[in-house]
Amino acid sequence: MPGAHIDLAIVGLPAWRTSLSTTNAGETPDAIRAVLPRYSDALIADRGVRGEPRSIADLTIVDLGNVHEPDGPAGEKRALAALARAAGLADMVVALGGDNSVTVSAALGVWGEQLPSAGLITLDAHYDLRDGVNNGSPVRRLVEAGLAGTRIVQIGIADFANSRRYAERARDYGITVVHRDELHRRPMADVMAEALDIAGAAGGPVHVDLDVDVCDRSVAPGCPASVPGGISAYELRQAARAAGADARVRSLDIAEVDATADAADGRTVRLAALCVLEVAAGLALR
Repeated sequence: MPGAHIDLAIVGLPAWRTSLSTTNAGETPDAIRAVLPRYSDALIADRGVRGEPRSIADLTIVDLGNVHEPDGPAGEKRALAALARAAGLADMVVALGGDNSVTVSAALGVWGEQLPSAGLITLDAHYDLRDGVNNGSPVRRLVEAGLAGTRIVQIGIADFANSRRYAERARDYGITVVHRDELHRRPMADVMAEALDIAGAAGGPVHVDLDVDVCDRSVAPGCPASVPGGISAYELRQAARAAGADARVRSLDIAEVDATADAADGRTVRLAALCVLEVAAGLALR
C-alpha cells in the first residue's frame, strides 16, 4: 500500500558469476522463500509485559522480489538501486544472496550518502579482503569505497581458512577481529553488543553480513567453504536476532549458501530462512 509503514523489506540478490568456488548460489533466494512457510510466527521465549507469547505477525513485511542478474557492473548498479529503494520504504532491509559479493551492493545501496559514518559487522570464517571483484573481496571493496576500517568488526574468522596476507591487511585497515576461538569463551550476545558499539560509533547505519559458511560444516553443508569447527546454528541465529533488535542496524545480507548443494534435509537453507525470521523477531522486540 503506497505510504504504508513497512518494518522489513526483503530483496533477492541471486549473484554467483564471480564466485571463487563453483556454486549455484543464485538459486538460493527462492529456495529460502520456499522454506519460510514451514515455520510459525510465534516467539515463545520472549514475552510481553503480560507474559504472553509474542509474534512477528504484527510486522509489515514486504518481499520486493529478485534483482535480475546482480553480477557485474551493470548488475551491481541495478542491485544498488533496488536496495536504495527498499531502504526508503522500510526500517530494515534483508538481502537474500547469492554469494558474498552481494555485501557490496546491499551495504552501499542502503548507506547511500551516509557511507562516511557507516559501519559493518561480518560473521564469516574469511576476511573477504582479496583483490579483484569476487565473493572473496567485498570487505576490501567497501573499504576502498570509503568505509572506515575502524568501524568494521569481523566475527568467526578461522584458522587455516585465510592467508597471512589478508590477516595483515585486516590489521592495517584497523579492523576488529573476533577469532573463532574467542567465541568458545565469550557469549555471542556479548560479542554482538561490542561489535554494534564499534560499527555504530559514528552514528551511521550498520550493515550485518551473515556469511553462513561461518558455521560448522555439519550444520551448513550447502556452503562450499564451510569447515568443521565453525560456529553453531544457534550462535548464527543469536547474531541475526541481535542485529534485528538494534536500531543502528539498517540492513543485513545472508550469503554463500548454495541451495543445490545442500544436504537432503535442506538444513543449510532452513538455517538461512530461520535467520530471516530471527531478524524479524529482533524487530518485533525493539
